[in-house]
Amino acid sequence: MAQSKIKILFTIPNFDTSGSGKVVYDLAKNLDKEKFDISIACRNNKGVFFKEIESLNLPIYFLEMTVPMKPYLTFFSRIKPFKNFIKEHKFDIVDSWNWSSDWSEVVAARLGGAKYIYTKKAMSWGNIHWKIKSYLSNFIITINHEMIHFFPSKKNQKLIPLGLDTSYYNPDLFSTKDESTIFKMITVANLVPVKGIEIILKALNELKNNSLFLTVLGDDRDPYAEELRELVKKLNLENQVQFLGKKTDVRPYLTDSDLYIIPTLNNSRKEGMPMALVEAMSMAKPVLGSNISGINYVLRDFPELLFKAGNAYDLSEKINEFYQKNHTERTQIGQKLRQYTIDNYTIEKCILEHEILYQSLMHKN
Repeated sequence: MAQSKIKILFTIPNFDTSGSGKVVYDLAKNLDKEKFDISIACRNNKGVFFKEIESLNLPIYFLEMTVPMKPYLTFFSRIKPFKNFIKEHKFDIVDSWNWSSDWSEVVAARLGGAKYIYTKKAMSWGNIHWKIKSYLSNFIITINHEMIHFFPSKKNQKLIPLGLDTSYYNPDLFSTKDESTIFKMITVANLVPVKGIEIILKALNELKNNSLFLTVLGDDRDPYAEELRELVKKLNLENQVQFLGKKTDVRPYLTDSDLYIIPTLNNSRKEGMPMALVEAMSMAKPVLGSNISGINYVLRDFPELLFKAGNAYDLSEKINEFYQKNHTERTQIGQKLRQYTIDNYTIEKCILEHEILYQSLMHKN
């Protein structure tokens, strides 16, 4: 008798702002369909990327997976719809990509009869809700080397780096950038204060080099984006900086750049595993990143590509080093980073690790 498929439900708030949506897409698309029956649950169909999710032709459910924990007196009655949904569809595993410390989802999933996994995506930690969520989970996936310290007593955890489709993020798909006297830098991020984009602007101001040009890509709906534009004017950098907003496909912009910079600050959220950085590396671009969690994990074998977080002068020195290199030297660095991505951060490797995990969970009592 053939073994029945493992029924997996991926849950994620939306496919609008988070890079993890791409990882969920790749997992849902590429998991072995002979072994796994896959569904997706999210709150809405917002975001351009949702069209890609629909193209998978998998069951997609729009529902609330979480409820406010308080008042506790009515907690179990309020999680009943999601619990019943899990039970009705007989899901074996709920694989959650919810970024928050909410633990209503794990309670509903487990009462519904499913094993519950969550991926720790960011460095926020410390409150009691994270500890409750972690205790109740059947398994926790971490995505950088520092996260293990969050769960010192949790045996059921494993570091599984996020994966990238390196055949899609491939510089060979694009024509080679023409050499130019302009040195083009790029950063890609949702424009919120923790991303530290002002550090690049201040570094540009330090360098006083009109041959340097910066392109900023990312969701610019936060007031922080306007603060950055005002800073550009204040520093007289209007001819050296452009804001292009959010782009569904960043590859052409990376192709046309000489250097990618991720300047996240060393406070609050920090970084889990910044996929925009991995995308730039896969596109064979030289990169610079602030020396904080997540970034220093991705670049753990390239300490020379790290700069002190929040330090515009340190970044300016690093930028100038790359500016002084010739095209061949920068190309060699980029090719080395692409190979490193292929060796460590492919979606194929990520998928295999998840398949092994799902199967091992179902074989445990």
